[in-house]
Amino acid sequence: ITSMFGQQADRVMALGEWEEYWQRNEIGFHQPQVHKILKNNIDKVLNGRKGVRFFFPLCGKAVDMKWLADMGHSVVGVEISEKAIRQFFEENNMTYTEEPVPAIPGAKVYKNSEKNISLYQCDLYAFSSSIDGQFGAIWDRGSLVAINPADREKYAALIISLMAKDCRYLLETLLYNPDLYEGTDCDADLLQSVDAMTDLQRQWGLDKFTQNAHLITPKSS
Repeated sequence: ITSMFGQQADRVMALGEWEEYWQRNEIGFHQPQVHKILKNNIDKVLNGRKGVRFFFPLCGKAVDMKWLADMGHSVVGVEISEKAIRQFFEENNMTYTEEPVPAIPGAKVYKNSEKNISLYQCDLYAFSSSIDGQFGAIWDRGSLVAINPADREKYAALIISLMAKDCRYLLETLLYNPDLYEGTDCDADLLQSVDAMTDLQRQWGLDKFTQNAHLITPKSS
């Protein structure tokens, strides 16, 4: 975990490394409860809408996905770890089908049709709107933090391409420069900033650890 949040500017993390975290069950980043930022800001994300299509980049086995599906929303996630995807369905007592994704060689999609959840097992950057359309909401539970710094522009471009005109993108960050989205067609608003310091971060040698939540929306044309 320290390699995920330590000297991030100098860190390079391969997809295989992410898979190894799951294989070794080193998943301290997984939260067994619905994320507080999502719970606290769900009304701002929904903005009065029902049946919203949510996208989860690097979804893992986030319980947030079932929480949203139980509310009547549909969920599409992308995750490189097959183990994480299978655990999501099994731990939530959900049946699922498994199908190849013709447009992405080697990829699979795992679906529960009853709750309208589709989880794609593939490289995030292999995914696109041509695979499963655009989305009315995106919940980024720290994916921007976890990716390689060199990939941030590519990541931002992918996310923006997946945003429908009415999309509301909730972004959890730890250390984040909103300038990343300046010059794009989006507005970024800081919703909350909280001190997230715990003994774990002190063990890493940190003296400050701030958790921010931004709401990013396409600018009105």
